[in-house]
Amino acid sequence: MKKEQETVGFEARLETLEQITEKMEEGKLDLAELMKLYEQGIKLSEGLKKDLELAQTTLTELKDGKLKPVEGEA
Repeated sequence: MKKEQETVGFEARLETLEQITEKMEEGKLDLAELMKLYEQGIKLSEGLKKDLELAQTTLTELKDGKLKPVEGEA
């Protein structure tokens, strides 16, 4: 999943998470499928959270005039 998250854009992953949420809210899934989607959703949300934290750090660095590379960027 990690490699997939790196190649798929933030917006696409967010849309996938929204689709997963909608499917789960319908209440028509069996337990096995529900658990599979839940696990996928958790992984997506963790990756999205990391992306947002990195973006926030970058913006803070830019705002403070520190134009050095942020840890985790190439």
